[in-house]
Amino acid sequence: MRAILCVIGLLLSLASWAGPDYPPLQVEVKAVKLAPHSYYIPGLSGAASPANQGFMSNAGFIVTPDGVVVFDTLGTPSLAAAMLREIRKVTQAPIRIVIVSHYHADHYYGIQVFKDAGAEIWAHEGAHGVIGSDAARDRFEQRKDLLKPFVTDALQRFYEPDRWLSGDTDFKLGGQHFQLRYVGPAHSAEDLALFVKEDGVLYAADLVFKGRVPFVGDADSRLWLLALEKLIAFDAKIMVPGHGAASTDPMTDLTLTRDYLRFLRQEMGKAVDDLTPFEAAYGQTDWSKYQHMPAFPEANRRNAYNTYILMEREALGK
Repeated sequence: MRAILCVIGLLLSLASWAGPDYPPLQVEVKAVKLAPHSYYIPGLSGAASPANQGFMSNAGFIVTPDGVVVFDTLGTPSLAAAMLREIRKVTQAPIRIVIVSHYHADHYYGIQVFKDAGAEIWAHEGAHGVIGSDAARDRFEQRKDLLKPFVTDALQRFYEPDRWLSGDTDFKLGGQHFQLRYVGPAHSAEDLALFVKEDGVLYAADLVFKGRVPFVGDADSRLWLLALEKLIAFDAKIMVPGHGAASTDPMTDLTLTRDYLRFLRQEMGKAVDDLTPFEAAYGQTDWSKYQHMPAFPEANRRNAYNTYILMEREALGK
């Protein structure tokens, strides 16, 4: 009888993790073990779309006897609920901390699921004012149009962090040492990366894109290149990028992102120096090294344009 009650209790708890109000997914969400304590949830390739149901970024979690540390919460509550179910297959330990690497939709739209599970939310103070901003509202409208029914007004709840971080933060939980580093402003104003010392695993978030064109947006690529040097200094055994499969050769994948940023700055910088208009510069640039990579059609033109504007500002000393 006791065994039967345990099974019933387990089934009831699984139902609660699913989030009864969260639409069911057709995409598969699975946890991959990287090291004794470290796991990640690998997203699909390409940009967010109805086909991938917004599942196009990675998240991670670290299991200790005293609780779980979560790094990012994916792009919808349904995805986050699926992630939580994966965590519960590994451990019943409480979810202690959720670290938001940065406030882009695909990395924090699932935050309510983990807040409801009792987690404390940590983020860098560079994100002050992001939630509720005009830019955040515009992105939310875009995501509602793109990812309905997984993102809706009735479904979504956003939470401010419980703890704002001002810089690098080291902490210990369940015998594991965590090194949380502020590596922004780069991809965003608030970029955070997490190194799990005992496992040698680095969660790099969107400072590194593996196997696809990075989304640069309006980021300062000069500062981003400096941030990559901070990641290299960890000498990690395994690296989890924001997008793409985990890497057992972090230097190779760090180099891909670094070289793409350098190429953008080189080509757009030359165009600015030569007073070549952007449209002509873009058309004259040889993109062959990158044009067959996932997310090139969605990201590259905007990356190039914003880099062109950045190089103009740099040329004027701004």
